[in-house]
Amino acid sequence: MEEKVLFELNSAYRDNMRIKGYSFGSGEKSACIVGATRGNEVQQLYICSRLINIFKQLEQQGKIKSDKSIMVVPTINNYSMNIGKRFWSTDNTDINRMFPGYNLGETTQRIAAGVFDNVNSYKYGIQFTSFYMQGDFIPHVRMMKTGFEDIEFAKNFGLPYVFRREARPYDTTTLNYNWQIWDTKAFSVYTNATDSIDVKSAREAINAVLSFLNKRGIIEYKCHEGYISQFIEGKTLVNVKSATAGIFVRYADVDARVKKDEKLAEIMHPYSGEVIDTIKAPVNGIVFFHANQPIIYSQTPLFRIIPTDDLI
Repeated sequence: MEEKVLFELNSAYRDNMRIKGYSFGSGEKSACIVGATRGNEVQQLYICSRLINIFKQLEQQGKIKSDKSIMVVPTINNYSMNIGKRFWSTDNTDINRMFPGYNLGETTQRIAAGVFDNVNSYKYGIQFTSFYMQGDFIPHVRMMKTGFEDIEFAKNFGLPYVFRREARPYDTTTLNYNWQIWDTKAFSVYTNATDSIDVKSAREAINAVLSFLNKRGIIEYKCHEGYISQFIEGKTLVNVKSATAGIFVRYADVDARVKKDEKLAEIMHPYSGEVIDTIKAPVNGIVFFHANQPIIYSQTPLFRIIPTDDLI
């Protein structure tokens, strides 16, 4: 294992910020794995730390192919992580909206440029990231429709779903998008948690990465190959929003099979305890995402459902 400082930012009042990468093997730049880009992505940091430990053991056992190399970057925003703030601590900007970066620009642009210079030449790029809305997902691989995405490669992770959505203008400044533009096969992996550690879904994500690297001929690792992934388009999911604000009492979890008109949640008046809205499933389906904050506002997306023809 080789530890390398990918980017260093001088600080007048604290120790310098150092973004570190951990490299394993040698030869072709085969796979780069990036964890927390935001300060609350504790689950993503945890997954990368576990992978570093595993790759260290695989390297010692000679199970990383002789002409392949892997790099893991556990976090690129440890300053914000140290104070529990999601975005950059001084101006509240999102580093994952600054790629490919600009080394003469604002601080977060310079951080993104320093990181991207070190990760943009790998064959495969895997990012553990989080959604812009607070909530939980079924573990899945996510891609943007850029013309460079590869659905069949994404199925090598063995996660339940491969999810593709249309790219929006602001997506052009994300790490995933720029990886693809610069000829890296890029995949974003989502688990059940962000600012807490969910060991079960973390283990599933770690196994998925090891399965992918094994199938792509980068490591030798016998593991459970997971699911036969189902491909879904983002536009096919059914969104369920709140009609009013209040206390969110949820009854349906992710991966739950629900029937049309089944009760998913209730919205309670925060003072009287009266149920002011009952959230029902608009279709038969599987809960792909649900919000997890206790207080919600009107028109908040509460659930995303994969429609099915289930009659059971």
